[in-house]
Amino acid sequence: MATSRVPAAVDALVAILRAAPGLADVEVVDGPPAVNLTSLKRIHIGWQPGADSAVSLEQSFNSAGARSRNEAFQIAGYIEARAGDKDMQARRTEAFAILGEIETALRATNEAPTAPTLLGTVLWAHLTAGDLTQVQAEGSLAGLAFTVTCQARI
Repeated sequence: MATSRVPAAVDALVAILRAAPGLADVEVVDGPPAVNLTSLKRIHIGWQPGADSAVSLEQSFNSAGARSRNEAFQIAGYIEARAGDKDMQARRTEAFAILGEIETALRATNEAPTAPTLLGTVLWAHLTAGDLTQVQAEGSLAGLAFTVTCQARI
């Protein structure tokens, strides 16, 4: 019996985003950044700058008898759009366009009917929060921390 759906859900989210046509020019990173990243647009799954955790989770019994459990969890994510210029409006627009593509990738379509369930790993998942940061240092950077909230039964 699975103790948690978190590992499978994170793996599925990474896979869905890497396969999303609207994110073809965005690097999808599983976890924190490595050194010397050269891509100008990135999504990190399971990492946010300064965050204490990659995923926060909580479990409770589903019903009397303790045969199954409900699991609610939040997957941390971070979008970064940067360039060598000082055009903050362009970076902010890029970051929110990437966020829109993530939201689209998590919606059910005829081509991807299991997207909202993260390929069947959870009951449902959706984008629930975001925080924008902007930096002007050696160019412009817009960072957008976001949360994908999930509900599962184990």
